[in-house]
Amino acid sequence: MNFLELVQTRRSLRTYLDKPVEPEKLEYVLECARLAPSWKNMQCWRFIVIEDAAGRAAMAESMGESNPGRKALTSAPIVIVLCAVPKESEVWEGKDNMMLDAGLAMEHLILAATEQGLGTCWQGLFTEEKVRAALNVPEDVRVVAMTPLGYAAEERRPRPRKAMPEIAFKGKWGQA
Repeated sequence: MNFLELVQTRRSLRTYLDKPVEPEKLEYVLECARLAPSWKNMQCWRFIVIEDAAGRAAMAESMGESNPGRKALTSAPIVIVLCAVPKESEVWEGKDNMMLDAGLAMEHLILAATEQGLGTCWQGLFTEEKVRAALNVPEDVRVVAMTPLGYAAEERRPRPRKAMPEIAFKGKWGQA
């Protein structure tokens, strides 16, 4: 599959099969995340891999009762929590490179998972302090996002995307 096919295939999945993820696939997606680019090559990201049911349930508990992501976190065999170390990045001209760097690493992980036939669903609506307490994350580290990881129990259709002229300009803002 070429890169365009890969990004066209990726979907946010919320239900997963009761099927374990092979260790080599888990290592592969983590390796792809490790190789993401970062500000000054500081590599501020850290990943916590949760495979036990109690740990996955604790991550679901960090979300609001009505959050559909709760089911995804408890049904998948793995939850990966993305953390970032602020002192291993910088804010420059008001731009928080830590969040960008962490996001790049997570996107590498999510696309690698898709390539391996695995599903994911980026989760950002959680109470950071609940996750921090459950996982013993130090106070000087941020919990940025999490994703379930597993084999999809659903098939999702593509979502609409904006047309190219709405997002890409030539020379100046708004020029086609």
